[in-house]
Amino acid sequence: MKYQISLFLLLTTVLFSCQNENEKRLAENAKEAKKKEAIFNNINKGWTFLDEPINEISESQLNSWTEWREFIKEIGEKPRKTIGAFQKKSAAISKKAMALSNNIPAQFNQPQIKSRISILITKIRMLDLFIHLNNIPDDKVVFLIQEINKELISLERQMDKIVEKAKIPKEEGEEDFLRMLDTTRAIPNSAPPIDPNIPKVE
Repeated sequence: MKYQISLFLLLTTVLFSCQNENEKRLAENAKEAKKKEAIFNNINKGWTFLDEPINEISESQLNSWTEWREFIKEIGEKPRKTIGAFQKKSAAISKKAMALSNNIPAQFNQPQIKSRISILITKIRMLDLFIHLNNIPDDKVVFLIQEINKELISLERQMDKIVEKAKIPKEEGEEDFLRMLDTTRAIPNSAPPIDPNIPKVE
């Protein structure tokens, strides 16, 4: 009889502990779902890219740059419904951003533009990295979106400066003067080096 009672108590204890484990698991799942929903809502709210040119000059000049148009189109389409959709969109934006450093129009193929494109690519790749982590740091993702927008504005303003500068008429002889200032075109010094041991006449 004692054996049956102890067996009954053991079974009851096991059943209660299993029930407690299930309740804990359900509570943890609900907590995790709530956390993921909060992350999704924060990213969804902060996912706003500047997909319009800041003025008509850059818009008219950039129509011929296919990679730029595709990149702007990609950031203009906002994903919906799930974190997975944001992850896919982030990967697509990163791919389009990487293509920006190819085929830069001759007018904009300058160090100032290249450096800004490279900074933009770096920040977009960081965004792609953060959004694919298991524990997504949603605040960093939203912050990076704001940083990317700042880089886009900086890049477009630099393009505008280049376009405006190209409109200024050059004075007569200015081209020749600028070529003379270019040190890469300078004639190399072919004179033999001066021997320091030769006595100098004063």
